[in-house]
Amino acid sequence: MDLHLRGKRVLITGASKGIGAAAAQAFAEEGCHLRLAARNKDALEDLAARLRDQYGVGVAMHVADLRNKTDLTQLAAQAMDIDILINNAGDIPRGTIDAIDDAAWRHAWDLKVFGFIDLTRLVYAQMKARGGGVIINDIGAAGERLDAGYICGSAGNAALMAFTRALGGRSLADHIRVVGINPGPVGTDRYLGRMKGRAKAELGDESRYLELQKNLPLGRPAEPREIADLMTYLASDRSGYTTGAIFTVDGGLSAGWPG
Repeated sequence: MDLHLRGKRVLITGASKGIGAAAAQAFAEEGCHLRLAARNKDALEDLAARLRDQYGVGVAMHVADLRNKTDLTQLAAQAMDIDILINNAGDIPRGTIDAIDDAAWRHAWDLKVFGFIDLTRLVYAQMKARGGGVIINDIGAAGERLDAGYICGSAGNAALMAFTRALGGRSLADHIRVVGINPGPVGTDRYLGRMKGRAKAELGDESRYLELQKNLPLGRPAEPREIADLMTYLASDRSGYTTGAIFTVDGGLSAGWPG
């Protein structure tokens, strides 16, 4: 299927690894020009060089901490030409209500919640002035499959789900589509590290982490590319009547998977 994305300009936050890097790959394959934002300069440089070489697309790097208002504002100003924004940066820690203190809660939300909202507000205004665009928020299924052991993430994701639906419910009046994706477990480096930590604590051997996945659908987490491919479709005109919606990609966990 031709997604008609060739030549589109895409900004991806949290682009140096995981879902963000997979999204960069997927959009580059479609012939999009990229702006990649993350804090890890070396990882960004490696990814940008590879995508330029493989696909011949333009790739600009933005070494930025989106918790920093100056960095965020500068990023929006440098990306005034984008057609598509992928809000993806986030690293909310696990923990119960008594384990996440004030500083950790605010540090997490400054990136995953307010980072999404603040960048969207700036980019939305630019898209409206230019005549349209697409904003995709990579949120997380913990916003609907609530988890007291990940309370900071569940609460933040639920807030972003409401933000996405509220904004996207009226955004077509400005020729802008706003949609969200709620991944469940995804096989990123962060996920792998967490699972190895659990395996060491629970089974005495981090190499046994695969045993902890046996109750997942298909016995595995989603692949980052499975999320990224949905992003490219939602960003395309093939999905041109879709806005204010959130798509859950968790193998059925939120819908009652028996595991």
